[in-house]
Amino acid sequence: MPRAATPALKALTGSFRLASSLDQIIVDGAGHLSGTSTKSIDGSIVEFTFTGTYAIATNCTGTATFTNQSSQTEHDKIFLNTVNTTGIYTGAFLIQTDSQHVQSSIAVAQGTATCTNLGVKNSYSLELTGTVIGTGEVAGAGRLALNGSGSITGTETVSLYGSIHTASVTGTYKINSNCTGTAILNPAGLSPMHLTLAVVNGGKQMMAIETDANTIVTGTFQE
Repeated sequence: MPRAATPALKALTGSFRLASSLDQIIVDGAGHLSGTSTKSIDGSIVEFTFTGTYAIATNCTGTATFTNQSSQTEHDKIFLNTVNTTGIYTGAFLIQTDSQHVQSSIAVAQGTATCTNLGVKNSYSLELTGTVIGTGEVAGAGRLALNGSGSITGTETVSLYGSIHTASVTGTYKINSNCTGTAILNPAGLSPMHLTLAVVNGGKQMMAIETDANTIVTGTFQE
């Protein structure tokens, strides 16, 4: 179940710093979890593995703990929010409950996905939001076609601190067998964007985090 944390102010070593992350989480049904994380902290990218615990109550709320990149423990409150046709919950919202931290996140089940380049051959709407250090807030939305063999074409509109740019997009992508992946988007006239991906919702969605230096940006590809 990948989890994307929205860009937010997060306290680290006693001072507030911008952070966002994309996590791939495995839950065992018995209260234990583990996973991998790609995280941007003030625009510096770190990758790490983590372990933790979780508990879900009958009212569809719960709690979780995660170890972070510094082996500190993060505490989250969980609110389940999506049920499939078999009655299984496939999504949740989370909020970190540690003092002096301000961060929420979205979790979506991986589902039954074909995790290959061909398995995500589709046209997706894309949204991205966050901050570029030295520029300011950034947001983007577009429509991209993934051709099944690693190429991307489409269009995107980007707001860079209120300056609007609409551009054609070319790019490449690679989906791994563990449902993670990477993409490079090249909007005409703008800097390339390097993304780490996680396939979710049976391949109908992908979560993303930008991994370029000085960016704190996350987003979603939606079929």
